[in-house]
Amino acid sequence: MKRKHQKTLALIYKRPTSGNILWKDIEALFAALGADVSEKAGSRVAVVLFGEVRVFHRPHPSPNTDKGAVASVRKRLELYEVKP
Repeated sequence: MKRKHQKTLALIYKRPTSGNILWKDIEALFAALGADVSEKAGSRVAVVLFGEVRVFHRPHPSPNTDKGAVASVRKRLELYEVKP
């Protein structure tokens, strides 16, 4: 995993939850972990990671991911023991 992905992972696990993580950085982290990321209708993005499909909403108009979505991503990563 590249340093940028490690930095994004650390931001996801940071407490209190950050609302300043770019969605494109989270998508890049998913890809680095071996996920298949595909576009769905509207702003939805399907992420197949560890054999499980999760659908996230790409933030708009701001590129920053909201705190609730960051918490959801952290919960998924914790489940599969992906840690910074």
